[in-house]
Amino acid sequence: MSGTPEGPVHPEPAETRAAEPALTERHTGRREAELRDYGAAFRVARLAMALVDQDGVVVAANDSLGALLGAEAGTLREQAAADLVDLASDGRTWHAYREVLGGRRSRFRCTRRLKHADGRSLWAEVTVAPVPGSRRVLLSIADISDRRELQARLRHLQMHDPVTRLPNRALFFERLSAALDAARQETAASPEPYAPHRSHESYESHGYGRTGRIGLCYLDLDGFKAVNDTLGHRVGDRLLAAVAGRLTGCADSDGYTRSGGHLVARLGGDEFAILVEDSTGTEQLADLARAVLDVLQDPFDLAGQRISVSASIGVVERSGRGTTATALMQAADTTLYWAKADGKARWTLFDPERNAHRMTRQALSSTLRPAVEGGEFALEYQPLVDLADGSVRGVEALVRWHHPQFGPLAPNRFIGIAEEDGSIVELGRWILRTACRQARQWQTDHPRERPLFVSVNVAVRQVWDSDLVADVAGILAETGLAPHLLQLELTESAVMGSAGRPLQALQALSDMGVRIAIDDFGTGYSNLAYLSRLPVSVLKLDGSFVRGFQDEEHANPADELIVEALVQLAHRLGLTVTAECVETAGQASRLRRIGCDTGQGWLYSRAVAPDRIAELIGTEPLPA
Repeated sequence: MSGTPEGPVHPEPAETRAAEPALTERHTGRREAELRDYGAAFRVARLAMALVDQDGVVVAANDSLGALLGAEAGTLREQAAADLVDLASDGRTWHAYREVLGGRRSRFRCTRRLKHADGRSLWAEVTVAPVPGSRRVLLSIADISDRRELQARLRHLQMHDPVTRLPNRALFFERLSAALDAARQETAASPEPYAPHRSHESYESHGYGRTGRIGLCYLDLDGFKAVNDTLGHRVGDRLLAAVAGRLTGCADSDGYTRSGGHLVARLGGDEFAILVEDSTGTEQLADLARAVLDVLQDPFDLAGQRISVSASIGVVERSGRGTTATALMQAADTTLYWAKADGKARWTLFDPERNAHRMTRQALSSTLRPAVEGGEFALEYQPLVDLADGSVRGVEALVRWHHPQFGPLAPNRFIGIAEEDGSIVELGRWILRTACRQARQWQTDHPRERPLFVSVNVAVRQVWDSDLVADVAGILAETGLAPHLLQLELTESAVMGSAGRPLQALQALSDMGVRIAIDDFGTGYSNLAYLSRLPVSVLKLDGSFVRGFQDEEHANPADELIVEALVQLAHRLGLTVTAECVETAGQASRLRRIGCDTGQGWLYSRAVAPDRIAELIGTEPLPA
């Protein structure tokens, strides 16, 4: 049974075999009809199309393609398709096109700018795809000029400020980034070294290449908020538009780059920027900044309102190599801040040293609070010497910061920062506690000697931002130091202007027995009438007076008269007087003759560690 079919085999009917030729003829006819329909559709289609053979030659083109290019459709036959729609202008597009022709790629699409026979330009989206069952490809071209124009309009709206019509922040940074890229490429390729000191005219006349440098004027209108607040935002917007017009005229008259005049942009609010590509040096930027200040000097007449404004300008000029848009703007913003801080209505050039100082200051500010907790501070002490007998009566506590990065720092490097950010309260409390504990330790270690008082500097912010009276009382109780052995020093400007809470605090401290001293007396308000009503017990004369006390031959008589008058006045008010910055025996002698009570300065000792002060207790008097 093997080899026998599992089911019956039915012979093919004779009718079916006879019908095959007829079916084939009908199929062929239908195929030809479909091809005629495809050809008709190809010819009348609104989409521009062409059939292209494997060599890239046009086999057939429809009337829409002829109309698109401004030619008869028949004339396009036998032409290279790549020439008709610009497919060979860049290597990437040409390679993709050849891949489709060779059957190695299914399709590709690109956008091309084409020329009509009448000279006008149009944007077209070109698609190349194989024709199924054929070795030819179909080239279809869609006119997208209207879409491109709409996109361009939308981009213009997106990238321009509606009030001033200037480029906005987004377009400014796009242009700046492109300029930096171009500058870096040109600097790398240029064999001619750039000399920033050359003038613009001489640089161009000598035929040198692009400079590879970037300049930026970053400006802010002074007092613009007042215009908005008093005259309204409508007038403010008109003012901004008028300022934009003057800035544009000023930039256009300064010079041209490959992209036209210098780019003037509104970055937001009342902030503007002028970008100078291929800068010829700081002189060009300085001239431009001066020109901007000049054109803004004339008042603006806005619907009957005469408005005068000025501007502060930060100027940055540097090589495009090695910088970024972010770094350039940070420098410009910093420099603009300097111009504002220096008095406004001026331009300021970026200074790397000044910026380094600012960066250091910022670094100190960010690490100051943790440094107090981390034990990075230490106190040194400078003797306060009795001018009559040379004995050490007390010491002034001076804080030092042993910074892990910057090394030992004197108070003038960080106290101002601490006052600004409020960390002076915590730091001041630590200084006060450490100084009182040390003074008590000296007293305990030398019970038979007259105890030294300790003088501690206090910032006015400590009075406002903390309960100084409670802090002092608590620390004195904690350390066991008698109140009369503590002296608190405040600057003259802080004490002379005291009222309300500060004055109440000073009075409470004085009532407690703590001595109050006015530091740097003679350089501040010098309100002598007010002095008699303050709870002050010591005046510390500013060192500028003492420096005039040179030897007899070079002495300044006026300084001596002023100091003598101040000492007499202080004594009449029941105050003692300490002279700072005593550096020579001659100064000490004259201060003693005038009647000054104590002296402090390098003649006796610099600020030293606590163990050095311990060595001075009970020893022979210091040289006077």
